[in-house]
Formats: sequence, C-alpha cells, structure tokens
Amino acid sequence: MTAERKVLRMNIREYRKPEYTVDDLFLRRWSPRAMSGEEIDEPTLRSLFEAARWAPSSNNNQPWRFIYACRNTPSWQIFFDLLAEGNQIWAGRAAALIVVVSKKTFDSGKPSITHSYDTGAAWGSFALMGTLMGLVVHGMQGFDYDRAKSALKVPDDHQVEAMIAVGRPGKKEDLPDHLREREFPSPRKSQAQIAAPGVFRF
Repeated sequence: MTAERKVLRMNIREYRKPEYTVDDLFLRRWSPRAMSGEEIDEPTLRSLFEAARWAPSSNNNQPWRFIYACRNTPSWQIFFDLLAEGNQIWAGRAAALIVVVSKKTFDSGKPSITHSYDTGAAWGSFALMGTLMGLVVHGMQGFDYDRAKSALKVPDDHQVEAMIAVGRPGKKEDLPDHLREREFPSPRKSQAQIAAPGVFRF
C-alpha cells in the first residue's frame, strides 16, 4: 500500500467518535481534496456506478443519472469549466468529474416527490464504494448549475443535483495552505441533534 493510500486507512477513530455501534466503513468515508492526478481505468469507474445502480428508490424508479468526463478526454475541459474557482484549485487533479442529475418524474410521467432523495441514496452508495476501493470521492455544490444544464443538454424534466470529483489519493502537502489545514475527516453533529421521537424538536 502506497503512502498516499494509507491516508484513507488512517486510524479514523482519532478523528471521529461514534456514539453507538457502527461499521468503520461509515467513519472512513470522508471527502479529501488531495488527489494524485493519476487516471483511473473504465472498469474502476464503472464499479462506482454499479454500487450506485443498486441503491433503493421509490417504486424502483431509479431516477439517478451520472454524466462524466475522465481526464485527458475531449469532454474534460467542459466539466472542469463548470467548477467554481475554489474547487478548480484541487479538482483539476481528479481522474474523473461527474455531474449528478435526477429525473423529476416516474416513467409514467407522474411527478416524483422523492427524486432528489433517491438520487442522494445512489450518491451515498457511490461514495461508500469509493472508500472501499481506496479512492478519493468528493461531492460538491460549488459549480454553475445553469451552465451544467445547458452544456450537458440536461432536459427540463431532469434536475442537476451535484458534482463529484473522483481520483487516486494524493499528498496533502500539494494542496494550498488554506486547504491543507482542512484535509482531515470532519466530526458530526450528535444523534440528539438529528434524531428524536415524537415531534420535530430540533
């Protein structure tokens, strides 16, 4: 295992303290920015999409869609240019950039209330698979949604949800100082802040 890959195998419990029993996979999933700039092959990328493919959804609608560009391909610059400047600083070393889209209707044409919720479930599976594979997987809202819709020809019955950067782990020393300081797994709110019986009381 390379030094870079060990970054994702750190003693995660030094950073994250679960309140109840949970598999370490869920603690190890975080969103680094340091990537090596290496390419990843098509089967590796397809394994991430395969994990997303099996996510649950309302009426098995499977509303998630992933539009992507790999580095050193003709579409790469289109996707890179969608990113906010702050994300371009580090995401330029990704192996793939992905725009996540959800279909707002069922195949019958009836509106789907849970299209974003269901697509979020697919993203979660995608991210956890990336953790299992030792990859960096970083979701973002820092990009131009309107330009993404136009440039990628997303139809009106679909909604642009987020972008993802995927790559091989890199060295945090290669990041700018202000990002290097943030390159560690973040904590979480307590269970008391997110789950309560009865009525809304947060």
